[in-house]
Amino acid sequence: MNKVSSRKKIFGGKLINLYFEKRRLPNSYVASLEIVRHPGAVLIVPFIKRDEIVLIKQYRPVINSYIWELPAGTLHKNENPLSCAKRELVEEIGYVTKRWKRLGYIYPAPGYTTEKILIFEARGLRKVERKIEKDEIISPEIFSKREIIRLLRSGKIVDAKTISALSLARVT
Repeated sequence: MNKVSSRKKIFGGKLINLYFEKRRLPNSYVASLEIVRHPGAVLIVPFIKRDEIVLIKQYRPVINSYIWELPAGTLHKNENPLSCAKRELVEEIGYVTKRWKRLGYIYPAPGYTTEKILIFEARGLRKVERKIEKDEIISPEIFSKREIIRLLRSGKIVDAKTISALSLARVT
């Protein structure tokens, strides 16, 4: 079942690899697939207080726009997901904590990519110096749950992984 009959690498990049595969489906049909292989990522729902969460306004050059998101980042090779979450929390919003809870995971676009995003909740945050990366344009801001719900309803939060994580964290 789901046996790969052929695989050809079309592109290899710094972050992703693109493959063309022929794969036998459970109904015996042999499908031609274009698959983006992704190393996976983490996303953090950072609670400052019981009712306050940090969102980031981040410039996304691929869509040429700023959007509201939760802190997130790509796993490095052989990196533990919690270690990645801790790193991203410092880099993107300048906080640390020892109180972590894994909420679940999502596949943001399972029709063409293997990317899996693990979602964590962080509480009991302590402020530290941010370690932002050069290619990131990020502004963190604290919002109440009520304000986040207003942002969602008004279409100001459009990032699918953020919307999913807010739901898993029972913010919405």
